[in-house]
Amino acid sequence: MRLLKAFLADNRGATAIEYGLVAALIGGALVSALGIFSGSLQDVFNVINNNLTVN
Repeated sequence: MRLLKAFLADNRGATAIEYGLVAALIGGALVSALGIFSGSLQDVFNVINNNLTVN
C-alpha cells in the first residue's frame, strides 16, 4: 500500500507529458497554418516565376 501511495504522489512524469502536449499543439498549429496559407504561397511563387521568365 505504501508503494502505491508513493507511486500516485510521484509527479515526475507529468512534466514530460505536458511538454509532449505542448509540442503536439504547436505541431498541429503549424500543419493547419501550412494548409491555410499554401494556396497564397503558391500564388506568390507563380508571380515570381512569371516575372523571372519574362525578364
